Amino acid sequence: MSIRAIRVFGLGLVVCLFALPLAAGPNSGKISGVVVDPSGTPQMGATVLVASEQLLSASPIQLLTNDRGRFSTAALPPGQYSVHVTLAGFLPAMEQHIQVDDQRATLLEIVLGSVFSSFEKLRRQSDQPIASDDWTWVLRTSAATRSVLRWQDDPVTVAAIQGEGEVASAHPLRGRLELTAGADHPGSISALADSPGTAFVYDLGVGSKGKLLVAGQFSHEDASTAGGFATEWLPSGQPGFGPVTTLLVRESRLGPQGPTFRGLRISHDDQLMIGDLVSIRYGAEYLMAGFNGTTSALRPRGEVAVQVANGWLASLAVASDPWQDSAAPSAQESALNTLDAFPTLMKRNGHPVLENGLHEEIAIRHTLSKRANISAAFFHDLSTHTAVIGRGGNSADAEYLQDYFSEAFAYDGGATSSTGTRVAYRQELTDNLKTMIVYAYAGALAPNGESSTTELRDHLATRYRQSLAAGITATAPRFGTKFTASYKWLSGPTVSHQDPYGESLYNVDPYLSMEIRQSLPSIFPGHMEVEANMGNLLAQGYVPVAAGDGFVVLVPSYRYFRGGVSLQF
Repeated sequence: MSIRAIRVFGLGLVVCLFALPLAAGPNSGKISGVVVDPSGTPQMGATVLVASEQLLSASPIQLLTNDRGRFSTAALPPGQYSVHVTLAGFLPAMEQHIQVDDQRATLLEIVLGSVFSSFEKLRRQSDQPIASDDWTWVLRTSAATRSVLRWQDDPVTVAAIQGEGEVASAHPLRGRLELTAGADHPGSISALADSPGTAFVYDLGVGSKGKLLVAGQFSHEDASTAGGFATEWLPSGQPGFGPVTTLLVRESRLGPQGPTFRGLRISHDDQLMIGDLVSIRYGAEYLMAGFNGTTSALRPRGEVAVQVANGWLASLAVASDPWQDSAAPSAQESALNTLDAFPTLMKRNGHPVLENGLHEEIAIRHTLSKRANISAAFFHDLSTHTAVIGRGGNSADAEYLQDYFSEAFAYDGGATSSTGTRVAYRQELTDNLKTMIVYAYAGALAPNGESSTTELRDHLATRYRQSLAAGITATAPRFGTKFTASYKWLSGPTVSHQDPYGESLYNVDPYLSMEIRQSLPSIFPGHMEVEANMGNLLAQGYVPVAAGDGFVVLVPSYRYFRGGVSLQF
């Protein structure tokens, strides 16, 4: 099937799916919460308006808080909502981008302030408690909450209000510090350096749910430094839901007297719902890199997903990398991953170029049960600058961009284009044991078998390969050990990634990879953990090539080890 036929078929599928009637979703959730004043006292009779943020949504729902300050909606379709609360004597309060799903009730605590409480915050000292102002405006009482007259002599600590299925939680961990050695992607000067380093992230917290995360990383070895700074803004407070804006700045010096790499990445993604059946995600990223010259790129992306029937979801995506879904790591881990989200930098004809790729995919997923699903995809990959990682060759050659820390090089393997298919099966055997199997048939760069005395890329061509990957994730509740292992088999030699979009989507790398995390007893308040990541443990897939510019060894997955200790506080 030609590329034009794929696009025509995909456009036809989207048009047909949009023509389906928008029926009510089979699942629904609800929003419950409590309205309190700045001192934590529940407020009775507050007006609560719950409105959907989706297009073509129904009228807002109006509720009143009960004598315990609580409110709860009836069944709501999954999606994002806004909650507006008003009460005489208090300033209005607004909560936006509240995610509702069919797995659990969404719980809120909304704090109402007043003009007096605002003045109180300005004039009081930082170590003074907030004075209650509920007697200032109007006298309200409820036998279930407090008496009209009260005598308070000792300081009172207001605890979290529990009830109606709510569970009190410990104080959230806002920061994380990691001391590690090694890198997940050796060979690229634009990635984390393959050397001992320190990384940190802190959740500033904006509003009741929003998160502004600030992350940084620094590595040092043999008088050569590398580091980066990243920020991630999550209005919804959870990766994979609502808008996400990130900023990444990286810099590394290649040797004590070598040149300096500088890179900038800005991205923004958002999503919206049309009715209950159609979901749209869209975004773009801007990249700029400087190394003996400057290169830049603007990469838009989009995805449309439609629920065609109960348990069936069809989607059409055009992107370079997949989005994080609801199973993404925590917000702190997401910000740390952003530090290593810069594409591979290479050189072509003496000028810097960035690894690129355009992925077009039509997919359908079927939910077999609450714990199992299967998906199938038909896709096309196109790249004009394909990254190839290896060792050896002529280090003085301008086409080989040497990574000072890992002693490997990044090379522009040229253009590649292929059409492929993928089938994936996921299942949760228990709450602590998950498995997956992924089969793919697609193209990748491989030796063409022809002798040549010219450049290395003349020895490479697109060759189709089959692959079969299996993965398992297990958790030992008693000991707190988390173990993840995956293995991807390839039917023949390759020097670039086969189905890179699928590898990123399902978090699998070629050949054997493992990750182990073990919780440690904490001496200080917080949570300590030892972690180790290992890639291509058996050193498989190495491809020797004798080119005109030297003998090199190329590999689609570089063997690496990265480990260390992390402290959350």
